[in-house]
Amino acid sequence: MPSVQSLHTFALPAHCAALITITHSESLFEVDFSKPCYVMGEGSNTVFIEDFTGTVLKIANKGIAVTEQQDVWHVRAAAGENWHQLVIHLLELGVFGFENLALIPGTVGAAPVQNIGAYGVEVGQFIKSVKGYDIAKAQFVELAQAECGFAYRESIFKQILKDAFIITEVLFELPKQWHPVLSYGPLQSLDKNTVTAQQVFDKVIEIRQSKLPDPKVLANAGSFFKNPIVESDQVQTLSKQYPDIPKYPVDAKYTKLAAGWLIEQVGLKGFELGGIAVYHKQALVLVNQGAGTASELKAMIQHIQQSVWQKFNVQLEHEVRVIAANGNVQLQGVQA
Repeated sequence: MPSVQSLHTFALPAHCAALITITHSESLFEVDFSKPCYVMGEGSNTVFIEDFTGTVLKIANKGIAVTEQQDVWHVRAAAGENWHQLVIHLLELGVFGFENLALIPGTVGAAPVQNIGAYGVEVGQFIKSVKGYDIAKAQFVELAQAECGFAYRESIFKQILKDAFIITEVLFELPKQWHPVLSYGPLQSLDKNTVTAQQVFDKVIEIRQSKLPDPKVLANAGSFFKNPIVESDQVQTLSKQYPDIPKYPVDAKYTKLAAGWLIEQVGLKGFELGGIAVYHKQALVLVNQGAGTASELKAMIQHIQQSVWQKFNVQLEHEVRVIAANGNVQLQGVQA
């Protein structure tokens, strides 16, 4: 059985029944989808906790095409392209809009699945369409933005089309008239009247590198938990007890809280459980210190969830995809 330890950045030891690398999307016609399959890019949002009994499909196709319209840029990128390298490439071309999303690990194809977001920007707002392989139809289909169901860390690709649609290409539309998004704390220090896209990019890189460990140096899967969205009435109650609680209104009924802050408040920043630790610079990140095990990771996830629930009555969900023997599982340490 091929090892998948080097294929996911959390680097837990695990294997799969078979491994196929897709460098040309047409190769998907030749895959036997009657057997279990797990599709992945660079493995930066995946953790294998058991040997996977099916086939791992590693999407590694390449290609970027930029075309100019009257008011917008159209960027068509293959799913196997590295996301951060795309951001750099577009910045060098004078195509702006992705600078807030710099240094997010992973591939272009993974970006719509998670609807990746950072510092006030979500990728879904720039997606014009997503092309992929419909497994049931055995043909390629292109979905318009409105069909993708983008929401906070959500998309149709995580819901109805989960395990049924393999993204092979994404078409982005970026306005030529650039407006900096400086709403996130540290970015507010930049002057909105004079700031350049390059300066925003540089600041985002500086912030991320100060908080997040390089997975090549310290194995991790980035932000491990979603920022929970809870009813605003509950947030008002929490604010009376914790006046400094970070909160971000979503709409009239719901408010988003900062998962990292919640974890830090229960005293778990820097907490270690065997070879797994809560990163000492950012409580939202779990790290494998070299000899971590799947059982330790599961215990850590559930301990964090239980601790936050007991103190704040808020349920945390892990953002990272956790893969067991038969595929994706959702670990939950509390029953709300």
